[in-house]
Formats: sequence, C-alpha cells, structure tokens
Amino acid sequence: MKGYIEIEEELCKGCLLCLAFCPKEAIAVSEKINAGGYTVVSFNGNGACTGCAVCALVCPEVAIEVYRA
Repeated sequence: MKGYIEIEEELCKGCLLCLAFCPKEAIAVSEKINAGGYTVVSFNGNGACTGCAVCALVCPEVAIEVYRA
C-alpha cells in the first residue's frame, strides 16, 4: 500500500464525488449512517491507493485526509 485515507464520517454528506473520482476504486459506500442521517463512504483498503489526494480535492465537506506511506 502506497497510501491510505481517513474519512471524518460526521462531515461526510454522501455526495459520492470521492468515489466517482478515485482512479483506483479505493473508496466504497458504507452501510454506516452518520448523525446527520447521511450514508457515508469508507476506505476499502484494497491496497490500490496511491495517495494521489484527488478524493480530498473534490470533497466539498473537506472530510478526507490523505496519507502516503
């Protein structure tokens, strides 16, 4: 794994922009629902994440932090 992300679930509004823009399909829709009633996304940890940070750049809620290993 070259990178990983952490998603602040309470900030996520389930817009799925991060999922649509992730070139490695490392983000998936979760079954979790946050306090605002939104279905959130999660990092699937499939080992494909490169830490490119596109997901964080497109997130309108600034709910994603990217780390490079």
